[in-house]
Amino acid sequence: MKKSAPITCLFLDIGGVMLTDGWNHQVRRRAAKHFKLDWDEMEARHSLNFVVYETGKLTLQEYLGWVIFYKKRPFTRAEFWRFMCAQSNPYPEMIALMRRLKAKYALKVIVLSNEARELNDYRIHKFKLDKFVDVFVSSCLVGLHKPDAAIFRLALDIAMTPARQIVYVENTPMFVEIADGLRIRGLLHTDYAATLKNLAALGLTPD
Repeated sequence: MKKSAPITCLFLDIGGVMLTDGWNHQVRRRAAKHFKLDWDEMEARHSLNFVVYETGKLTLQEYLGWVIFYKKRPFTRAEFWRFMCAQSNPYPEMIALMRRLKAKYALKVIVLSNEARELNDYRIHKFKLDKFVDVFVSSCLVGLHKPDAAIFRLALDIAMTPARQIVYVENTPMFVEIADGLRIRGLLHTDYAATLKNLAALGLTPD
């Protein structure tokens, strides 16, 4: 029986895996309620801009100008930005797990995520992700956006690691399927206990 190649590299998503999502549908709903915005109008304007925003072609200020501040508001851009930042919270067990696995197995750790630049910077530094992540292949930095397979191929080129030696921890089923299609071992994250068990099955145990 052929032995599976050992895992030497982790590809990780951020939102839904290590942190709560930064600016997803539920977060935008909370913002609309908090600031008393017309949800349908806000979401329609967001849908026209979000890929451009998350691939780094719109700044935060430009995005807010098109989606929120295209008319006078009783709150400031700074207040809205603070609200956006406050929606990000860590999953401490997942962060600790990835740190332990990196230390124990000397793994390369590469983040592969759809994130807008300002939120990406805030979340990386606020939650100290740069202390254990080697490379951030974030949509805002590379101009590519999941589910485009090109962002996965770019991450493979940067990793300089055979796909069979990589495991990708991701909470979106389609993105796991895309990784599998590129022969990266996709692991669908649902919760800490299940991911811990699935990583152990691949030979990665934190203790």
